[in-house]
Amino acid sequence: MSQEHAVASRTGRRELNTTLGVRRVHGADVMCLSGILDTEGADLLGHELTAHLRTAGPHRRVILDLTGLRLVSAAGIHVLDSHTRHLSDTPILVIVSTPHVREIFTLSPAPGLRVCPTLDAALAELPPAAPRHPVDMADGPGDRADDVLGPRAKARISAVIGMAQGIVSERYGLTGFRAACDLLRDTSRRHNVPLRILASAVVTAPRPAAGSPEWFPGRLRTPPPSPELLDVPEQGAYDLRKLLRTLVLQVVTTADADGAEVHLVDHALGNSLVLEAHSGLDAAYRDRVAQVSDPPAVCARARLLGRPVSVTDVTTDPCLVAAGEDRGAPAVGGRALYAVPALAEDGTCVGVITVHHARPGSWLTHGQLTALRTLADDLARWNSWYRRTVVLDALEHLHTQG
Repeated sequence: MSQEHAVASRTGRRELNTTLGVRRVHGADVMCLSGILDTEGADLLGHELTAHLRTAGPHRRVILDLTGLRLVSAAGIHVLDSHTRHLSDTPILVIVSTPHVREIFTLSPAPGLRVCPTLDAALAELPPAAPRHPVDMADGPGDRADDVLGPRAKARISAVIGMAQGIVSERYGLTGFRAACDLLRDTSRRHNVPLRILASAVVTAPRPAAGSPEWFPGRLRTPPPSPELLDVPEQGAYDLRKLLRTLVLQVVTTADADGAEVHLVDHALGNSLVLEAHSGLDAAYRDRVAQVSDPPAVCARARLLGRPVSVTDVTTDPCLVAAGEDRGAPAVGGRALYAVPALAEDGTCVGVITVHHARPGSWLTHGQLTALRTLADDLARWNSWYRRTVVLDALEHLHTQG
């Protein structure tokens, strides 16, 4: 339930052309700007925003909503940015819905502000609200990440976790599945590797040598790769959920899309594509694409061909219509889809990025197509490093404790 109250932005001499309204949504302060944001207005308004952000405290959850602005100048954005970038270690989230305002952020990036396409996307980016009392997160990070999955995919993944529990229990002589479950969850929590990712690695990794204190002796650890376009700090590369959330929101902004999804290949699930992150997709659609093995799904076609696949209208695409999948568009009414595979150095597809557009037809520019391919390349390089480094670190810990 949101609570709203409006605050008119004024100085002692004049009333601004910009109005600031503040409302509470799911424990976050959503600061809604309306009117005109020019250089002078942004400077004066920036002081009020600074005061509000400071009084919100170190655990503030603040979002700026620019959807109500009639006119925005690039100079105004940068003045606003200068007032906020020093207030947080991470950028302030900004909701931008109109293409011309997104273009301002694209052409003249503001380091203190991060663009989100919708309020839901911005809320998903915020850190969790601090609990009033300490809470034992017994489920671990893996289960919270499974919120993107539908019930059918969760059932299949539960089977993989059960297999991993059996392997761990047998390999280390543990008494019962509960001890194996505790060991897997503790490792997941310590290394911030989702439980289902850890379980898949246990099932597919080669068995450690008998009596060896190390699972992967002589392994060299390397720093995360430097992305060409993906905007994520080095520490963020170690957090699967955070990196993929950043990626999918950057994809939506770059492609001026109404929705997006990111799949990664899971070898423990028959090398199928598993939905890892999304924006703007409803629950029914997510359940249909939560685990994809073969065409006609557009992401599976891109993986099979090893190149981007474009569908200008899902209601007339021969493959989708023949399979009865023409109704598989997201709730936003997506009619056009574009999927680009993330290819490893050997040409193997390790994941797919898919974007959705509400209207049929081609909408992506040459620059956007190039940017999507670059983001897919960044995803492939990161995925290779993450599996060789972070996941193997977690397996080493599991082996040591076991």
